[in-house]
Amino acid sequence: MSLVARRSLLALSIGTALGAADVRAETPTGGRRLALRGYDPVAYFMLGRPEKGEETFSFAFDDAVYRFKTAEHRAMFAADPEKYAPQYAGFCAAGVSKGIKIEPDPEAWAIVGGKLYVVAQKEKIEEFKRDPSAFIGKADTNWPVVRESAPKVPTR
Repeated sequence: MSLVARRSLLALSIGTALGAADVRAETPTGGRRLALRGYDPVAYFMLGRPEKGEETFSFAFDDAVYRFKTAEHRAMFAADPEKYAPQYAGFCAAGVSKGIKIEPDPEAWAIVGGKLYVVAQKEKIEEFKRDPSAFIGKADTNWPVVRESAPKVPTR
Protein backbone atom coordinates (compact mmCIF):
# COMPACT_ATOMS: atom_id res chain seq x y z
CA MET A 1 0.00 0.00 0.00
CA SER A 2 1.40 3.38 -0.93
CA LEU A 3 2.18 6.02 1.66
CA VAL A 4 -0.65 8.18 0.30
CA ALA A 5 -3.11 5.29 0.58
CA ARG A 6 -1.89 4.50 4.13
CA ARG A 7 -2.32 8.13 5.15
CA SER A 8 -5.80 8.26 3.60
CA LEU A 9 -6.80 5.10 5.46
CA LEU A 10 -5.36 6.56 8.64
CA ALA A 11 -7.23 9.84 8.23
CA LEU A 12 -10.47 7.99 7.55
CA SER A 13 -9.94 5.75 10.58
CA ILE A 14 -9.12 8.67 12.87
CA GLY A 15 -12.15 10.56 11.61
CA THR A 16 -14.32 7.56 12.34
CA ALA A 17 -12.69 7.05 15.74
CA LEU A 18 -13.29 10.67 16.72
CA GLY A 19 -16.94 10.46 15.69
CA ALA A 20 -19.37 8.34 17.66
CA ALA A 21 -19.36 5.65 14.99
CA ASP A 22 -19.84 1.98 15.62
CA VAL A 23 -16.46 0.33 16.30
CA ARG A 24 -17.26 -2.35 13.69
CA ALA A 25 -16.93 0.27 10.98
CA GLU A 26 -13.32 0.79 12.06
CA THR A 27 -12.48 -2.88 12.34
CA PRO A 28 -10.82 -3.82 9.07
CA THR A 29 -11.95 -6.80 7.10
CA GLY A 30 -10.57 -9.06 4.47
CA GLY A 31 -7.07 -10.33 4.26
CA ARG A 32 -5.20 -8.19 6.77
CA ARG A 33 -2.93 -9.97 9.17
CA LEU A 34 -3.30 -9.68 12.91
CA ALA A 35 -0.16 -7.86 14.07
CA LEU A 36 1.63 -8.92 17.25
CA ARG A 37 -0.68 -11.96 17.55
CA GLY A 38 -3.28 -9.60 18.98
CA TYR A 39 -1.09 -7.96 21.61
CA ASP A 40 -1.62 -4.26 22.34
CA PRO A 41 1.31 -2.18 20.99
CA VAL A 42 0.55 0.75 23.31
CA ALA A 43 0.85 -1.50 26.38
CA TYR A 44 4.58 -1.97 25.78
CA PHE A 45 5.04 1.77 26.24
CA MET A 46 2.40 2.53 28.86
CA LEU A 47 2.57 -0.62 31.01
CA GLY A 48 6.11 -1.74 30.27
CA ARG A 49 4.93 -5.20 29.28
CA PRO A 50 3.00 -7.00 26.55
CA GLU A 51 -0.75 -7.35 27.11
CA LYS A 52 -3.31 -9.07 24.91
CA GLY A 53 -5.70 -6.72 23.16
CA GLU A 54 -9.43 -7.15 22.68
CA GLU A 55 -11.07 -7.67 19.31
CA THR A 56 -13.52 -4.90 20.25
CA PHE A 57 -10.68 -2.36 20.23
CA SER A 58 -9.11 -2.86 16.78
CA PHE A 59 -7.42 -0.49 14.37
CA ALA A 60 -6.00 -0.95 10.87
CA PHE A 61 -2.53 0.40 10.12
CA ASP A 62 0.35 -0.59 7.87
CA ASP A 63 -1.63 -3.40 6.16
CA ALA A 64 -2.31 -5.04 9.53
CA VAL A 65 -4.90 -5.08 12.28
CA TYR A 66 -3.80 -4.08 15.77
CA ARG A 67 -5.78 -4.88 18.91
CA PHE A 68 -5.81 -2.91 22.15
CA LYS A 69 -6.52 -3.63 25.77
CA THR A 70 -8.61 -0.48 26.23
CA ALA A 71 -10.40 2.15 24.17
CA GLU A 72 -7.90 4.68 25.55
CA HIS A 73 -4.95 2.70 24.12
CA ARG A 74 -6.75 2.44 20.80
CA ALA A 75 -7.34 6.20 20.72
CA MET A 76 -3.67 6.86 21.57
CA PHE A 77 -2.57 4.63 18.72
CA ALA A 78 -5.07 6.16 16.28
CA ALA A 79 -3.77 9.64 17.12
CA ASP A 80 -0.12 8.70 16.48
CA PRO A 81 0.37 5.18 15.04
CA GLU A 82 3.98 5.86 14.01
CA LYS A 83 4.82 6.38 17.70
CA TYR A 84 3.38 3.06 18.90
CA ALA A 85 3.45 0.66 15.95
CA PRO A 86 6.27 -1.87 16.03
CA GLN A 87 8.99 -1.32 13.48
CA TYR A 88 8.95 -3.20 10.18
CA ALA A 89 5.15 -3.49 10.24
CA GLY A 90 5.43 -5.73 13.30
CA PHE A 91 7.66 -8.36 11.71
CA CYS A 92 10.75 -9.76 13.44
CA ALA A 93 13.55 -7.17 13.47
CA ALA A 94 16.23 -9.87 13.51
CA GLY A 95 14.63 -11.60 10.53
CA VAL A 96 14.39 -8.35 8.58
CA SER A 97 18.08 -7.73 9.38
CA LYS A 98 18.78 -11.06 7.61
CA GLY A 99 16.54 -10.24 4.68
CA ILE A 100 13.48 -12.29 5.63
CA LYS A 101 10.03 -11.41 6.93
CA ILE A 102 8.79 -13.62 9.77
CA GLU A 103 6.18 -13.18 12.48
CA PRO A 104 7.61 -12.33 15.89
CA ASP A 105 6.95 -13.59 19.39
CA PRO A 106 5.19 -10.57 20.93
CA GLU A 107 6.75 -11.42 24.28
CA ALA A 108 10.27 -10.99 22.81
CA TRP A 109 10.52 -7.22 22.59
CA ALA A 110 12.58 -4.12 23.26
CA ILE A 111 12.04 -0.40 23.07
CA VAL A 112 15.10 1.26 21.54
CA GLY A 113 15.22 4.99 20.85
CA GLY A 114 11.51 5.27 21.57
CA LYS A 115 10.62 2.61 18.97
CA LEU A 116 9.16 -0.86 19.54
CA TYR A 117 11.03 -3.84 18.09
CA VAL A 118 9.93 -7.46 18.28
CA VAL A 119 11.83 -10.64 17.42
CA ALA A 120 10.77 -14.19 16.67
CA GLN A 121 12.44 -15.99 19.58
CA LYS A 122 12.56 -15.04 23.26
CA GLU A 123 16.06 -16.47 23.55
CA LYS A 124 17.27 -13.94 20.92
CA ILE A 125 15.96 -10.77 22.56
CA GLU A 126 18.94 -10.44 24.92
CA GLU A 127 21.30 -10.58 21.94
CA PHE A 128 19.21 -7.90 20.26
CA LYS A 129 19.30 -5.71 23.39
CA ARG A 130 23.11 -6.03 23.73
CA ASP A 131 23.72 -4.49 20.30
CA PRO A 132 20.47 -3.22 18.80
CA SER A 133 22.23 -1.01 16.25
CA ALA A 134 23.74 -4.09 14.58
CA PHE A 135 20.23 -5.43 13.91
CA ILE A 136 18.46 -2.12 13.29
CA GLY A 137 20.97 -0.80 10.76
CA LYS A 138 20.75 -3.94 8.63
CA ALA A 139 16.98 -4.16 9.03
CA ASP A 140 16.50 -0.53 8.01
CA THR A 141 18.57 -1.18 4.89
CA ASN A 142 16.71 -4.40 4.05
CA TRP A 143 13.16 -3.26 4.87
CA PRO A 144 12.28 -1.58 1.54
CA VAL A 145 12.86 -4.89 -0.29
CA VAL A 146 11.76 -7.27 2.50
CA ARG A 147 8.52 -5.32 2.96
CA GLU A 148 7.30 -6.55 -0.45
CA SER A 149 8.25 -10.20 0.13
CA ALA A 150 5.99 -12.94 1.46
CA PRO A 151 6.37 -13.84 5.15
CA LYS A 152 8.34 -17.00 5.93
CA VAL A 153 7.38 -19.64 8.46
CA PRO A 154 9.99 -19.55 11.25
CA THR A 155 12.00 -22.68 12.01
CA ARG A 156 13.92 -23.46 15.15
